[in-house]
Amino acid sequence: MIGATVILYKPDMGITQDLLEAVLKQVDVVSIVDNSPVATELRFDKTNLHYHHFPNNIGIAAAHNVGLRDLRAAGCEYGMLLDQDSTIDEDFAFRLSSLLVASKVEKRPVVAIGPRIICSFSEKTVKPRVQREVLVYDEIVCVTQIISSGMMIDLSHLEAIGYKDESLFIDGVDHEWCWRAKQQNLMVAIADKVEMIHRLGDSRSKFAGITYKVGSPVRLYYQFRNILLLSRRGYVPKYWKTRNLCVLPIRFFANSLLQDRKLERLKFMLCGLWDGICKKDGAFSDNW
Repeated sequence: MIGATVILYKPDMGITQDLLEAVLKQVDVVSIVDNSPVATELRFDKTNLHYHHFPNNIGIAAAHNVGLRDLRAAGCEYGMLLDQDSTIDEDFAFRLSSLLVASKVEKRPVVAIGPRIICSFSEKTVKPRVQREVLVYDEIVCVTQIISSGMMIDLSHLEAIGYKDESLFIDGVDHEWCWRAKQQNLMVAIADKVEMIHRLGDSRSKFAGITYKVGSPVRLYYQFRNILLLSRRGYVPKYWKTRNLCVLPIRFFANSLLQDRKLERLKFMLCGLWDGICKKDGAFSDNW
C-alpha cells in the first residue's frame, strides 16, 4: 500500500485542489494535516482520507509526523510527503514507489526518493550549488539531502531513523531527517527522470548578481535560529555548516536593508540569532 501526507497552510485552493485530486487517484490512503487558522473546506469522498486541523499551527515537522503515523497505522509500506503548492504528474507516485521497490529488491540502502524539482518561478530545474552526487544507481542519484515535498519514504525504516525533529518546527526539517538516515547507513536519492513543479519561497530578489528566494518575515526567525542549532550537531555535513554560517551576514544585510517590512524582518532575524545562541527551539510564539 502507498499513502500520502499533504500539509496545508492557508492554501491557494486552485493549486491545492488539483494536487489533492491527483494524489487521491494515485495512492491508497491520504492524510491531510491543516495548519491553517481556519479549517480548509474540502470536497472529497472521506473514504481512506484522514483530516487533521491544528489552528495553532504545530509546524511542518509535527504535521509530517501526524501524517506518517496515519499511514503506518493504515498499513502503508510507502509514504509520500507533499506541500500544498506542488504539482505532480498522473503517474508520479507509481514511478517513485517503483524505484523504491527496485532498490529494495537490489538490496540498495535507499530509504527515500524524491523528484527533480522545477522551480515555479523560473520554470527551471533546481540544481544545488554545493551538494554533490554521492552515488548513481540506474535511474536514481543518491545525494546528501532532498526536500520533503515529493519525497517517497520506505516506512519500514522509520523506527530506526526516527520521525521528523519537531523542535526545529519548520526550516531544515527535511534535510536534518536525511542526515539522520545517513547515520543508519541509509541513503536518500533523486529520481533522475521524475520531475515535480514546486514553489520555493514567496518571491525572488537579486543582490550582487545573485538571485535568492524571499519568504515571509517570520520564516527568517526559523532560518537563522535553526542554522545555529543544527551547526552544533555532529552529524550535520561540514559543507552545510560552512556555507550557511558564512552566508548569514549577507542574508542579514539583504533582508534588513533591501526587502520590504525591514523592521519586522530585522526583529525576526535578531530573535532567531538570540534563540539560536541560547539553544531555544520550538515555535516562535513559545519563546517570544
